[in-house]
Amino acid sequence: MANPQTLTDFSRGRRLAIIAILGGLWTIGPFSIDLYLPALPTLGGDLGASQQQVAVTVTAFLVGLAFGQVQAGALSDVYGRRWPLVGGLLLFTLATLACALAPSIEVLIAARFLQGLGGAAGMAISNAAVTDYVRGREAARLLSRLAIIGGVAPIIAPLAGGQLLRVTSWRGLFVVLTAIALALFLSVLIGLPESLPRERRSSAGLGTLLRSLLTMTRDPRFMGFALVSALSFAGFFAYLAGSSFVYQDVYGVSPAAFSVLFAANAVGMLGASELNHRLLARFSPAQLLGAALAVNAVAGMVVLAVLLVGGLGVWELAAPLFVLVATIGLVIPNSTALALSLHPDSAGKASAYFGTLRMGLGALATPLVGLGGGMDGVSMGLVIAGAGVLALALFAVGAWLDRGRETTCELRPGTCADMTVC
Repeated sequence: MANPQTLTDFSRGRRLAIIAILGGLWTIGPFSIDLYLPALPTLGGDLGASQQQVAVTVTAFLVGLAFGQVQAGALSDVYGRRWPLVGGLLLFTLATLACALAPSIEVLIAARFLQGLGGAAGMAISNAAVTDYVRGREAARLLSRLAIIGGVAPIIAPLAGGQLLRVTSWRGLFVVLTAIALALFLSVLIGLPESLPRERRSSAGLGTLLRSLLTMTRDPRFMGFALVSALSFAGFFAYLAGSSFVYQDVYGVSPAAFSVLFAANAVGMLGASELNHRLLARFSPAQLLGAALAVNAVAGMVVLAVLLVGGLGVWELAAPLFVLVATIGLVIPNSTALALSLHPDSAGKASAYFGTLRMGLGALATPLVGLGGGMDGVSMGLVIAGAGVLALALFAVGAWLDRGRETTCELRPGTCADMTVC
């Protein structure tokens, strides 16, 4: 069957394989960042770089993800999902190997940017492929499943990174990541079918891309969901960039213990993704998104309070951070499904634009963590709390402006159509 219209057109085994591959693409970000987080303090010493320069290696990857998603998404709308994805994963694999061989912090930063450009294809196109098959509430349910698969990476990656550092250096971590990248490349090349039929592909050209982006920018609901998600990710990436230094340098936690704390947070996010999948049988994606944003904002303010007071134990910080990270397991699938369901005919561009805004704000947030000199944690807390409160406020304003309106997304036969997006 060349271009099935729904996942049910496949056999059960093939359907599970496709879901596993799409979920595997969600691990690109976590593995590319979380695997080497325990090595950040020692990486700087090895390359003679400051903490701020080391933090830029995270920022460079996020900037690459942000810029790469627009191009990858646009190409996938024109040429189909499969071959732009294959090309992006090839670049990702080669750039990851270059990271392992980097002789200086400058080369490492450049390689991380290229790594992000390539990895962007996996993140943008996997979401677009979901909307090729299902939309609305069913898209949120499927994205929750992908988030569960992708959520395994933040659990495994820091634990593996901490243990691998016992026998290798940060370069060895990037060698392991190269092997993971190669496995993803081969799985897509061999096992992922094309999901976008030729008759549903858009025309090529910069003008077409710009018109689509302009249409989405003028859509207040799309931009609302995108900015809410982006602000939540800004706080999340502030945690990613700063937690290693805060836990190890301020609280004296060992790299191995930090890996356990980080993995525990990832377990929380994984559990929240599974909970989200179940709750979608009773609540709309918008209701769950609003609840998650409220909890995220409160947790962020508690994190800031703990860091401002200072002198408290590590568990006083670890508990609200656990709650904060867990809420991302609800924010990701619901905000993504709500936004992409508004523009199903330009799913690739919509996914790319959505991801660019999200990763772009995340990239802007990571340097803010290093403001004020050393990583004392206060700047990290300010970014986390500020982003969470702004996201909740924006969602509340959008819900108030759209009160009373119910939008039923265009769904394929066999999917659920009772979704409120306001």
